[in-house]
Amino acid sequence: MESAALSGAQRALIRQSWRRVRGQPERHGALLFRRLFELDPDLLPLFQYNCKQFASPEECLSAPEFLDHIRKVMLVIDAAVNHLEDLPCLEEYLCSLGKKHQAVGVKVASFSTVGESLLYMLESCLGAAFCPAVREAWTLLYEAVVKAMRRGWDAAPAGL
Repeated sequence: MESAALSGAQRALIRQSWRRVRGQPERHGALLFRRLFELDPDLLPLFQYNCKQFASPEECLSAPEFLDHIRKVMLVIDAAVNHLEDLPCLEEYLCSLGKKHQAVGVKVASFSTVGESLLYMLESCLGAAFCPAVREAWTLLYEAVVKAMRRGWDAAPAGL
């Protein structure tokens, strides 16, 4: 992963904006996933707990197991923000995360939908502070994270 892809100013924008979002991970993470399910309802069946299929996004978003998943996703974002100076230290973890997503049936194309949902969540939370420069910085960070996840994805045997 390349930390150098982000300038010092972009890292500062990411940190500043994340401070305003990270205090309510469940609320903001639910916003991200609500948007994800709006953009791609076919992702809902990927989230099953104890063989229970959710009938609606709202049912999924209120399940305690899914709230745990939301917290984990927000922790990954938090880790990326906390390691902006040294993103390569997250490489092994993110590669492993890529393999896990492949194993549960996530399609590579879904990464772009998740990225759109992340930007939507940030824009909704930050309002006018979500300017083009902030959008660009977060886009670059997300691309770096996905690139590492893709390396794990590509290294995993098919059907893992």
